[in-house]
Amino acid sequence: MEDLPAEVQPVIMSLLPLKEAVRTSIVSTSWRMLWKFHCNLCFDGPNEPDSDSDDEFAGQDSTKMKRTKFIETVSSVIQQHSGIGVNKFSIRCGVPKEDAHHLDRWISFATSWKAKIIHFDLTIVDWPLEEVHHFPLEALGAQGSSFVQSLFLTAVSIKPHSGIRGFTILRRLVLESVQIFGDFPGLLANCSALEDLEIIGCYGVTNLSIPHQLNKLRHLLINTSTTDTEVVEFHAADLAHFEYKGRVIPIALHGCSKLEKATIMFVDTKALAHTFTSVPSILAVRILHVQASISKYAQLQKLPTRPRGMFMHLRHMTCQLSVYCSKENGDNEVLQLAHCLDAAP
Repeated sequence: MEDLPAEVQPVIMSLLPLKEAVRTSIVSTSWRMLWKFHCNLCFDGPNEPDSDSDDEFAGQDSTKMKRTKFIETVSSVIQQHSGIGVNKFSIRCGVPKEDAHHLDRWISFATSWKAKIIHFDLTIVDWPLEEVHHFPLEALGAQGSSFVQSLFLTAVSIKPHSGIRGFTILRRLVLESVQIFGDFPGLLANCSALEDLEIIGCYGVTNLSIPHQLNKLRHLLINTSTTDTEVVEFHAADLAHFEYKGRVIPIALHGCSKLEKATIMFVDTKALAHTFTSVPSILAVRILHVQASISKYAQLQKLPTRPRGMFMHLRHMTCQLSVYCSKENGDNEVLQLAHCLDAAP
């Protein structure tokens, strides 16, 4: 290792997990500084009460102590790190409101050193939703240039607007349990390189209608199971894979002639019929995964047999049906799936 060129040693060290890389500093005095150039800074802390304790309050105290130790560790590492060549900065640990200033410092570190991948999962079990930490999107453009390629945010709040810069090379955006206040479509209009968008259980966007073209978007995942989203509408000419889970709502995917795969999971009594009759955007797919529930007789409608609205290119379909009916022969409705197959010659 010591015989290798100096510029190669940090690269090899970066292949180790951060914790193991730090431990190598005791091997040799010449290795003491190598971990400080580690390119992937990933920190996972405690999020759930300590299950090893029978006493509920003792478990909470133990978790609090672990969280305090976690905060000290992260702060110590970023204070000693060189900041050079940071590829990924990840925090997966809920941080209470009284410790929010530490989060601000960590976000500042990630943005100041232009991390390409930024991941903040601040989930705290049984924590009030209104007390989530605000993530400053403006910080991603504060350096005067775009540097973030992947952004993962969980259990935070954001205030997007069209004036935010720093997203021109963003390729992947994942938002989960995020409170969105502001102009979300305006933010996406600045994401000209976006290829993968996942919106899971986010609040604040009732009308998820994006009028702007997302020309490079290839994967779109929307999960509205626990939210009040009423409409999904996107313009994405290169979209290849669409996934949706939630209530039966209007879904429009404009100009998606390259769509090859769709996964539809409706949580509604008329889910199966709706998939085959009311989502014309997915007619061109070759692979279709459908998940639906059956709880009431005659929920499915016989499909038209005319070519209009047919799945002419469908080659593979997986259909998972959950039957919720205690009446005799209540599962006979599954047989109506045959009508759906009429639409896929």
